[in-house]
Amino acid sequence: MTDDVFFATITDLNARLMKREFTVVELVRAFADRLEKLGPRYNALALPLTKPALKRAKDVEDEFKRERYRGPLQGIPFGAKDLLSLAGYPTTWGAKPYATQVLNETATVLQKLDKTGSVIIGKLAMVELAGGGGYRTAAASLFGPGLNPWDPTCWSGGSSSGSASAVAAGLVPFALGSETSGSILTPAAFCGVTGLRPTYGLVSRHGAMALSWTMDKIGPICHTAEDCGLVLETIAGSDSKDPGSADKSFYYTPQYARQFSDLKLGFAPDDMGWADAAAQPAFQAAMQVMRDTGVQFVQTALPDFPYGAMTDVVIGSEAGSIFEPLILSGGVEQLQDPSQIAGLKADLTISASEYLKAMRIRALAKQKFRELFADLDLLIAPSRYNVAPKITEPLDRPDAVPSPIPATPGMKRLIPAGNLAGLPALTVPCGFAGGLPLGLQLVGPAFSENTLLALGREFQNRTDWHKRRPPLVS
Repeated sequence: MTDDVFFATITDLNARLMKREFTVVELVRAFADRLEKLGPRYNALALPLTKPALKRAKDVEDEFKRERYRGPLQGIPFGAKDLLSLAGYPTTWGAKPYATQVLNETATVLQKLDKTGSVIIGKLAMVELAGGGGYRTAAASLFGPGLNPWDPTCWSGGSSSGSASAVAAGLVPFALGSETSGSILTPAAFCGVTGLRPTYGLVSRHGAMALSWTMDKIGPICHTAEDCGLVLETIAGSDSKDPGSADKSFYYTPQYARQFSDLKLGFAPDDMGWADAAAQPAFQAAMQVMRDTGVQFVQTALPDFPYGAMTDVVIGSEAGSIFEPLILSGGVEQLQDPSQIAGLKADLTISASEYLKAMRIRALAKQKFRELFADLDLLIAPSRYNVAPKITEPLDRPDAVPSPIPATPGMKRLIPAGNLAGLPALTVPCGFAGGLPLGLQLVGPAFSENTLLALGREFQNRTDWHKRRPPLVS
């Protein structure tokens, strides 16, 4: 297998399987071997699944021989963040206290992918407990700090660290990650790949580790927006086993996309001032590419709410309840990051009054977003305003203060705001600064994934950032 196979899109791999350029077994074996060989280089691999993957690949290959076609994901290997349970295999949640945990159920999203003939070849590393309690070091993981394929001295982002770096390094064609407040968008942006955070409730979380019942979401990390759409169509849908299910399905329909000239994109001019100086040219060029699609740019601002404080209280109080047995038993002391240990303990002290107050303000924020999207179709902003930090740098260090300081916060709080409101978001690679990738995010109202994906796909038709490959991969 040549490198063009390892960095190919789902649609391309499916076409080549249909043409019989290689068999499902050959494709799965090639990716599985590559994941086992290179995954540890980036601390991306939690558990190789080569043996069961090859067994499953033979079954899928028989379907191809009988011309029984299930769709574009049939025969495509993938990886899953290690908070998704796979019956009979370890699911560590990235944390030492759960290193030997074996669950007897398979997550709904993995069941759905299996039914389409997709083949899981490995569980992928993550930040311990998906960051519950907060963490200040990249090393907060059972598998070591997530290393960025573009520069292994830099972080791959969290908490879906292994999912993003595995896709970026061509170890899997796509991966599943999860997001509570930035855990898909951040690593996807840092690693130069495409990530989709679905609307809250669109994808079942049954069989996934809970961090925050009212904010957790599962979504795909891929090479392209189109691939994200294909994966989302498979994993979306109602599930009675998930109390937060929205009871909605999703069909990827780019052929019915709205005219881009009809779309109104809300943006904040001060975003450029908040971005790192080295990143500003790339962000400005990316914004111009978006303008060239014909969309209407409309200056706007986020509704003014204390998003950071609300996020801390909501996630903290729910995580404290979820991990109370771990905390009270003393098992929390086995975590890698002392600040995360302290944070989880502190979560138990959040009062019901504080939580309810945060939830009431959150309801007001959701209403303001509904009003905002009455006049706009999408919001656009940098996914992250700087590139991936060094793994040796504390993650809670203050951001550099720009000079002059912009007059408004711009969209800097869009990640916590969008997660609190349960809104979908798409991040696409948009350039580089200092040799490291940058991402541009699009956020829309609930269940607007097709609009996000259509514009993301058009952006990628006009650019080649998503086709760039890390120079160190071999």
